[in-house]
Amino acid sequence: MKRNFFFLTILFPFTYLVALGQSGPAATTGLAGGQGQPVSYSSVTQLNGMLSQLEETSKNTQADLVKLRIERWKTDGSYKRQALGNVASIQRNLQDALPEIIAQLRAAPEDVPATFKLYRNLDALYDVLGNVTEGAGAFGSKDDLQSLSNDLSAFERTRKQLADRIQNLSTAKEAEIARLRADLKTAQAVTATPPAAPKKIVVDDTETPKKPVATKKKPVKKSITPDTTKPTAQGQAMQPAQPQAPAKPQ
Repeated sequence: MKRNFFFLTILFPFTYLVALGQSGPAATTGLAGGQGQPVSYSSVTQLNGMLSQLEETSKNTQADLVKLRIERWKTDGSYKRQALGNVASIQRNLQDALPEIIAQLRAAPEDVPATFKLYRNLDALYDVLGNVTEGAGAFGSKDDLQSLSNDLSAFERTRKQLADRIQNLSTAKEAEIARLRADLKTAQAVTATPPAAPKKIVVDDTETPKKPVATKKKPVKKSITPDTTKPTAQGQAMQPAQPQAPAKPQ
């Protein structure tokens, strides 16, 4: 119960992130990341290796369960019926539920709800398979006990790997939440600031009448040649006296 509660508390912030991501613009990715975010090659490689290992464990477990001879166990009938019911439940899960969950996680490698769904399914499988393994150890053969113990250990390794992956995803998603919050605050601040009023530019398109250009008159040169047509007093004074005729002798 404590383990499940711990992972539920981790899952809650991711649910908030999914809602926050859906409220914003959709992002385009090259790989399906569940949240519309690109997924690194190392993350996909790690998940594929984990899922391939889990599929191999599932096949081995189904084969080992078929080999069980619970009806030969030296115990009462009610315990045998309970063990048979547990085996049937495990087989249904391994054949139907587990492949569907694996397919969903392959389509969205870093989708936290799908990752946690697989972890929770493995947690339930581990508990039920553990009961069957204990019964095989108490009432079955050593070979059955050894085979089921190996299967149980393989499921436990995958479950621990999923727990580490959830922890790593939680760190990345928390950082993404902080970044989205900061971007949202920045966008809100920009939206709240009113734009500056544009400056008005007045264009006077009326034509100003041009002032007439004053033309300079050429000065008239005065002639310095004396005008002889009009006698002057000075000219009369300067005229030479006419010689008088000598008086005749008487």
